[in-house]
Amino acid sequence: MVELAGIGPCPFAGMILAEMGADVLRADRPFRGVMDVLDPAADLLGRGKRSIVLDLKRPEAVAALLDLCDTADVLLEGFRPGVSARR
Repeated sequence: MVELAGIGPCPFAGMILAEMGADVLRADRPFRGVMDVLDPAADLLGRGKRSIVLDLKRPEAVAALLDLCDTADVLLEGFRPGVSARR
């Protein structure tokens, strides 16, 4: 399962699924704001997940994400309609 990092219900759903045994890989942005300043142990929504940093404004990062999605059963993304299509 691949999760595009964001806020709201998507990271929570990924955390619950990871706790139930799903292998969740979270694609993080290079800079995540306040979460970069906090101790990684404070990121409760990230528990049980693996993480990879991808700058989706770069074509090679988009290609890497699409390769990950080819092998994943589920893609979790909680953006507004059309946001993922623009990337």
